[in-house]
Amino acid sequence: MEIERKFLMKELPDHLESYPSHQIEQGYLCTSPVVRIRRQDAEYYLTYKSKGLMVREEYNLPLTEAAYMHLRPKVDGNLIAKRRYLIPIGDGLTVELDVFEGKLEGLFLAEVEFGTEEDAAAFVAPEWLGEDVTYSMEYHNSVLSQKQ
Repeated sequence: MEIERKFLMKELPDHLESYPSHQIEQGYLCTSPVVRIRRQDAEYYLTYKSKGLMVREEYNLPLTEAAYMHLRPKVDGNLIAKRRYLIPIGDGLTVELDVFEGKLEGLFLAEVEFGTEEDAAAFVAPEWLGEDVTYSMEYHNSVLSQKQ
Protein backbone atom coordinates (compact mmCIF):
# COMPACT_ATOMS: atom_id res chain seq x y z
CA MET A 1 0.00 0.00 0.00
CA GLU A 2 1.29 3.45 -0.91
CA ILE A 3 0.07 6.38 1.18
CA GLU A 4 1.48 9.70 0.05
CA ARG A 5 0.82 13.41 -0.18
CA LYS A 6 2.03 15.32 -3.23
CA PHE A 7 3.05 18.99 -3.52
CA LEU A 8 3.72 21.30 -6.46
CA MET A 9 6.82 23.36 -5.77
CA LYS A 10 7.47 26.71 -7.46
CA GLU A 11 11.19 26.83 -6.64
CA LEU A 12 13.92 24.52 -5.50
CA PRO A 13 15.34 24.60 -1.98
CA ASP A 14 18.87 25.89 -1.42
CA HIS A 15 21.79 23.44 -1.39
CA LEU A 16 19.81 20.74 -3.20
CA GLU A 17 23.02 19.08 -4.37
CA SER A 18 23.90 18.27 -0.75
CA TYR A 19 21.09 15.68 -0.52
CA PRO A 20 21.25 12.09 -1.82
CA SER A 21 19.58 11.63 -5.18
CA HIS A 22 18.67 9.10 -7.86
CA GLN A 23 18.42 9.44 -11.63
CA ILE A 24 15.09 7.99 -12.77
CA GLU A 25 13.65 7.12 -16.17
CA GLN A 26 10.18 5.67 -16.32
CA GLY A 27 7.48 4.89 -18.82
CA TYR A 28 3.99 3.48 -18.79
CA LEU A 29 2.92 0.32 -20.57
CA CYS A 30 -0.66 1.04 -19.47
CA THR A 31 -2.20 3.96 -17.58
CA SER A 32 -5.47 2.32 -16.43
CA PRO A 33 -4.51 0.37 -14.42
CA VAL A 34 -1.04 1.83 -14.10
CA VAL A 35 1.70 -0.53 -15.25
CA ARG A 36 5.08 1.20 -15.21
CA ILE A 37 8.68 0.34 -15.96
CA ARG A 38 11.39 2.26 -14.14
CA ARG A 39 15.15 2.56 -14.16
CA GLN A 40 16.46 4.07 -10.94
CA ASP A 41 20.22 4.42 -11.24
CA ALA A 42 21.24 0.81 -12.09
CA GLU A 43 18.08 -0.89 -10.75
CA TYR A 44 15.04 -1.83 -12.85
CA TYR A 45 11.41 -2.41 -11.85
CA LEU A 46 7.97 -3.22 -13.19
CA THR A 47 5.29 -1.59 -11.04
CA TYR A 48 1.52 -2.00 -10.83
CA LYS A 49 -0.51 0.77 -9.14
CA SER A 50 -4.24 0.67 -8.46
CA LYS A 51 -6.60 3.60 -8.90
CA GLY A 52 -6.62 6.18 -6.15
CA LEU A 53 -5.16 9.50 -5.08
CA MET A 54 -3.63 9.57 -1.59
CA VAL A 55 -3.90 5.79 -1.01
CA ARG A 56 -3.14 3.21 -3.70
CA GLU A 57 -2.05 -0.37 -3.91
CA GLU A 58 1.47 -0.66 -5.33
CA TYR A 59 3.48 -3.73 -6.29
CA ASN A 60 7.09 -3.59 -7.47
CA LEU A 61 8.77 -6.47 -9.27
CA PRO A 62 12.47 -6.45 -10.10
CA LEU A 63 13.47 -6.48 -13.76
CA THR A 64 16.78 -7.19 -15.41
CA GLU A 65 18.34 -4.49 -17.54
CA ALA A 66 17.64 -6.65 -20.62
CA ALA A 67 13.94 -6.98 -19.70
CA TYR A 68 13.70 -3.22 -19.11
CA MET A 69 15.32 -2.46 -22.47
CA HIS A 70 12.95 -4.94 -24.17
CA LEU A 71 9.89 -3.21 -22.66
CA ARG A 72 11.14 0.38 -23.11
CA PRO A 73 10.07 0.73 -26.81
CA LYS A 74 6.58 -0.47 -25.84
CA VAL A 75 5.93 2.53 -23.58
CA ASP A 76 2.67 4.36 -24.28
CA GLY A 77 3.36 8.10 -24.28
CA ASN A 78 6.57 9.82 -23.26
CA LEU A 79 9.40 8.47 -21.18
CA ILE A 80 9.77 10.58 -18.06
CA ALA A 81 13.25 11.57 -16.89
CA LYS A 82 13.85 13.14 -13.50
CA ARG A 83 16.31 13.45 -10.65
CA ARG A 84 14.82 12.53 -7.26
CA TYR A 85 16.32 14.19 -4.19
CA LEU A 86 15.74 12.70 -0.73
CA ILE A 87 15.33 15.46 1.87
CA PRO A 88 14.75 14.43 5.51
CA ILE A 89 12.24 16.63 7.34
CA GLY A 90 12.10 15.02 10.78
CA ASP A 91 9.75 12.54 12.47
CA GLY A 92 11.17 9.82 10.20
CA LEU A 93 9.72 11.52 7.12
CA THR A 94 11.52 12.22 3.85
CA VAL A 95 10.53 14.54 1.03
CA GLU A 96 11.13 12.88 -2.34
CA LEU A 97 11.63 15.89 -4.60
CA ASP A 98 11.41 15.16 -8.32
CA VAL A 99 13.11 17.64 -10.65
CA PHE A 100 11.84 16.77 -14.11
CA GLU A 101 13.93 16.88 -17.27
CA GLY A 102 13.18 16.92 -21.00
CA LYS A 103 9.60 17.81 -21.98
CA LEU A 104 8.66 18.34 -18.34
CA GLU A 105 11.66 20.51 -17.45
CA GLY A 106 10.70 23.20 -14.94
CA LEU A 107 8.24 20.94 -13.08
CA PHE A 108 9.11 20.24 -9.43
CA LEU A 109 6.94 17.75 -7.53
CA ALA A 110 7.49 16.64 -3.95
CA GLU A 111 6.01 13.56 -2.30
CA VAL A 112 5.95 12.47 1.32
CA GLU A 113 5.06 8.85 2.11
CA PHE A 114 3.32 7.77 5.31
CA GLY A 115 2.70 4.57 7.23
CA THR A 116 -1.00 5.27 7.84
CA GLU A 117 -3.81 7.36 6.37
CA GLU A 118 -4.15 9.07 9.76
CA ASP A 119 -0.51 10.19 9.66
CA ALA A 120 -0.97 11.50 6.11
CA ALA A 121 -4.12 13.42 7.05
CA ALA A 122 -2.46 14.92 10.14
CA PHE A 123 0.68 16.03 8.29
CA VAL A 124 1.31 19.76 8.34
CA ALA A 125 3.55 20.47 5.37
CA PRO A 126 6.40 22.96 5.60
CA GLU A 127 5.49 26.05 3.60
CA TRP A 128 8.37 25.52 1.14
CA LEU A 129 6.66 22.39 -0.22
CA GLY A 130 4.12 24.55 -2.01
CA GLU A 131 0.58 23.72 -3.13
CA ASP A 132 -0.90 20.40 -2.01
CA VAL A 133 -1.92 18.57 -5.22
CA THR A 134 -2.54 15.18 -3.60
CA TYR A 135 -6.10 15.04 -4.91
CA SER A 136 -5.31 16.22 -8.44
CA MET A 137 -4.92 13.50 -11.08
CA GLU A 138 -3.13 16.09 -13.24
CA TYR A 139 0.13 15.52 -11.35
CA HIS A 140 0.24 11.72 -11.50
CA ASN A 141 3.29 10.69 -13.52
CA SER A 142 1.09 8.41 -15.64
CA VAL A 143 -0.95 11.47 -16.70
CA LEU A 144 2.19 13.59 -17.21
CA SER A 145 3.58 10.90 -19.54
CA GLN A 146 0.68 11.50 -21.92
CA LYS A 147 1.30 15.26 -22.29
CA GLN A 148 2.44 16.48 -25.70
